[in-house]
Amino acid sequence: MAEIEVHHHGHPEDAAGKRVGVLVGIVGILLSVVTISSHRAHTDAVIHRTESNDQWTYYQSKKTREQVSDVGITLLSSLTTDDKKVEAQVQKLSAARDHYKSDAEEIQKEARAKDLETKVSESKALKFDLGEGLLELGLVLCSLYFLAKKNFFPIFGVISALAGTIIGGSGFLL
Repeated sequence: MAEIEVHHHGHPEDAAGKRVGVLVGIVGILLSVVTISSHRAHTDAVIHRTESNDQWTYYQSKKTREQVSDVGITLLSSLTTDDKKVEAQVQKLSAARDHYKSDAEEIQKEARAKDLETKVSESKALKFDLGEGLLELGLVLCSLYFLAKKNFFPIFGVISALAGTIIGGSGFLL
């Protein structure tokens, strides 16, 4: 049997290309983590904003009831000359007004707390968004190596990806 000699006429092995390929994979993984975190932070911000709006609406309704009770007291006091007849109604409206005022103060505290939660979630989302953008830029720059075979693309890609990782990672610290 004759020996068959196999010749490889393919491309020479590109060691730098393999390293850049692994780098692209790592940047892609980091990008997916930051992207998912960004989406969750935006969702949290919307939920907190909705809860805050609900609390502020509830606060406004309590303040309106407080004011209506106050107007009722004023009307009853000014429209009658017999204080004994209206005293019970004035006491009832005064108690209701005080209750509404107390409720409104508590609701206002809750609404302010929800506003703060919204701001924290929005800050997280912003950091994740900035990190996501820089990681995407890093991914594209690293990938350009395969088209241009220029080593400066992965270098700038790594710099961008590191900045994106640091900024995106800082979103977890809030």
